[in-house]
Amino acid sequence: MTEQPDSEKSKLSFEKEALLLIDDHEEEVSVDGKTVRKRGIYLLPNLFTTAALFSGFFAIISGMHGNFENAAIAIFAAMIFDGLDGRVARLMNAQSKFGAEYDSLADMVSFGVAPALVVFSWALVDLGKFGWAVSFIYVACAALRLARFNTQIETADKNYFTGLASPAAAAVMAGLVWVCAEEGWVEQGVHFELEVFAGLLMALCGLLMILNVPYSSFKGIDFRGRVPFVVMIAVVFIFGLVSVDPARVLLAAAMIYALSGPVQAVYRRFK
Repeated sequence: MTEQPDSEKSKLSFEKEALLLIDDHEEEVSVDGKTVRKRGIYLLPNLFTTAALFSGFFAIISGMHGNFENAAIAIFAAMIFDGLDGRVARLMNAQSKFGAEYDSLADMVSFGVAPALVVFSWALVDLGKFGWAVSFIYVACAALRLARFNTQIETADKNYFTGLASPAAAAVMAGLVWVCAEEGWVEQGVHFELEVFAGLLMALCGLLMILNVPYSSFKGIDFRGRVPFVVMIAVVFIFGLVSVDPARVLLAAAMIYALSGPVQAVYRRFK
């Protein structure tokens, strides 16, 4: 019995896969120095990524309907899920190219498009061309920041980000919206000065994302290792502080982190 040529086997395989409505994902991984093809995706890390993506989408919908406080909270929820997916993947040794690309696309929605549209709906819509221009600048800078991160992920220092991370930039804008929503500065309560300030702050956050300024990534923290007892006391204190006034505390923390990069860069330059 004659054996079918490789070309005919490939053709039959292609025709068989073409009949499937949804093809199974397959990617190459390195196992003991050898390249092996693996089918399927890791469930748990991608569930957290999906939750982050849903939170960003929910923020957009809430902002369009004027529920700005819910929109801001959803962006912060996306930050939590986004932080968990990478940590869980590393702890489970479940990192994959699919997960990295999916996480990057989810970040673009949750921390690029969502903050821009929420802030635009809240304060920038009355500023005309200036409003949508700064919103686009923020979205474009977030896209550039993520693209640069993806291309440098193999060579960059894991302990530092180059430029402000998109979740941190989104935290600044979401924190501002959350505080103003609690103060009643929405719709007719948003004055012209606040609109201009929000627009300038959004442009600044976009610029910080693409600047060549190092920011601490906090990836060096070992969650599986032992720590001094005082660390747990500090964690409890931080949780208590956030619970007193979440909006203002989170906004202050995001602003401090956003300014830490340029301040440290200037300090090192003059030193």
